[in-house]
Amino acid sequence: MADEESLKKSSKMGENNYSRSYDNNCKTKWRRLSSCQQQQQEEGDEVTHYSLFNSLDDGCLMHIFSFLSPIPDRYNTALVCHRWYFLACHPRLWLRVDRTIKDPSESGVFPSVEAAISAAKPGETILIGAGGVHITSNIQIRKPLCLVGGGELPEETTLLCSRGSDSALEFFSACKITNLTVKAELGCCLLHRSGRLFIDTCLLQCETNPLDYLSCPIVCMSTGPKKLSSSLSKVLGDGITVTRSRIEGGAKAVLTSGTLVLQNVRVIYGRSSVFFWFEVEHQL
Repeated sequence: MADEESLKKSSKMGENNYSRSYDNNCKTKWRRLSSCQQQQQEEGDEVTHYSLFNSLDDGCLMHIFSFLSPIPDRYNTALVCHRWYFLACHPRLWLRVDRTIKDPSESGVFPSVEAAISAAKPGETILIGAGGVHITSNIQIRKPLCLVGGGELPEETTLLCSRGSDSALEFFSACKITNLTVKAELGCCLLHRSGRLFIDTCLLQCETNPLDYLSCPIVCMSTGPKKLSSSLSKVLGDGITVTRSRIEGGAKAVLTSGTLVLQNVRVIYGRSSVFFWFEVEHQL
């Protein structure tokens, strides 16, 4: 009798252990299956969302791209695929400067920087083609514009102010220049009269010569401060904001007048270059 009872107990324990292990295995398999299904569903959702977005026609995509900031969002969008490159660089979104243009009647493409600035509407972006040198002498900008270099580096797109000119570009309105090299043989690279000027990732260079004391990369001659709150003055007030740019040559990096002063200066020394961050504001 004792042997039969011990056998029954051992068999029940074996059944219990088997059932527990079976349950655990089932739970493990269910968890793995559910995680795989969830992953496949997420991947399917991503593919579905991508395919739905990519199924939009060119007009819809171009309208969406028009809400992106030119740099870096719209610029990076052009790197996705050939179709997005065509749409992101479409003349409806950019005005382009191409010195090698053969058909002057092509919409949105101009042979010179001066012609593009003259034809641009307030708020438009001008993409200046990389390669070669664009002659820019005493070009006045009296409307809000954004000038963008078309190369991967600022050195690939050069604006040259020839000897005898006061400046390459003269600003009378809020503007932004980015990814450009601006050189001045004598005089200044950028002459700021009024408005807010943003200079981002640029190289400003004055040629080295015996008269370099007469040249200066940036000259700021704003007449006076506008009465704005501190938060609005950084956007709408007269002044200059320089970020991650290199400045070489000339008597001094920035020449100011009146109540204009240099503020918030930061410098980072690289292996071969020095990068500047600073602001030029009116001291009230």
